[in-house]
Amino acid sequence: MPLMPIVLDLLSKASHALGFETIDRFPKHHAYARTRWDRAYFDIASDLKPDAIERALCDSIANTPSVFAHIVNPTPAMQRTLLAVIDTRLRRSCNAPLDLVALLVEAYTSPHTLEARPGLRAAIDATRGQDMRERVHATLAFLGAMPAAFDVIEAQD
Repeated sequence: MPLMPIVLDLLSKASHALGFETIDRFPKHHAYARTRWDRAYFDIASDLKPDAIERALCDSIANTPSVFAHIVNPTPAMQRTLLAVIDTRLRRSCNAPLDLVALLVEAYTSPHTLEARPGLRAAIDATRGQDMRERVHATLAFLGAMPAAFDVIEAQD
């Protein structure tokens, strides 16, 4: 048995355990195991715990909301972060951030994306087959009709 593959495997495991590698998903048996992200846009160290991973991704979304496009099956917290950015932009200008709402609509094309707000999936699914612009406006109307649609405070451990 050649020694080099064994040494390389051990180095890979040590590098992963020490956080020298970046990851693109939550651990296999985690509640959000279907969530994936593009490593080119997110530098998530392999030694982080799942809650720290989610916090880091949410921070990235808050700072640069367009990176939401590079997440498959975003968690509800990630979606709420994007919704908060949308809400802030709506309050600061008269132009709705249609591009960000379109990212949210696109996220719901996957049946594995967990719902961030009650009724959000049904509202988005009701617009299937329509032009993206119409879907975005319908989603904005749904979000605007919800009482305290964006005012959710999440407890940090």
